[in-house]
Amino acid sequence: MAGPLALLGGTFDPPHVGHLFLAECARAQFAAGRVVLLPAGDPYRKTRADAPFHREVTLARHRLAMTALAAAGNPALAADGREVHRSGPTYTVDTLEEFHAAGERDLLLVLGSDALADLPNWREPIRIATLARIVVAEKDGAEGTTAALARAAGLPYTPDVVDMPRLTISSTVIRARIAAGKPVRYLVADAVLDYIETHDLYRAH
Repeated sequence: MAGPLALLGGTFDPPHVGHLFLAECARAQFAAGRVVLLPAGDPYRKTRADAPFHREVTLARHRLAMTALAAAGNPALAADGREVHRSGPTYTVDTLEEFHAAGERDLLLVLGSDALADLPNWREPIRIATLARIVVAEKDGAEGTTAALARAAGLPYTPDVVDMPRLTISSTVIRARIAAGKPVRYLVADAVLDYIETHDLYRAH
């Protein structure tokens, strides 16, 4: 397919309709040939004991399986397990270097504004911005505009903003609803919900 390759990373714990809608909006707006969903193997900004967003994260194999199920049925979407299969903390710059080494040079990196705000804490943020064109989905709660966050991260450009309505749905909300025995159907793909129920994920035990 023609057009850039868009990359959407995340914990995907679980993947939900907000992720899929963001992928579709970014694909259409920036004429991407396809969008690759990249579950983090070890999202160190969450898993380290001193991490600012510390919490228990579902096993990577479950998150990859759910992401593949979420992407199924849309030929423009694909799940990629390279970060799950890589040992050690997941660094976005390493993933981008891998794509470049494989000949994929026209890359879009889709970030939420929360991730853009955290970008100064990532490994080699400037290198990330040169390996891929960053585009941003603005989220409620991010402190500062996209331009201000980009300046704070030292980026050489202001990322374009994905044209989409702001959705309040999140994986955090879905996990909490499941733990409380509340319905989440239509917030996740049916196949993802089946997987969650089959593997008894997110239940309060």
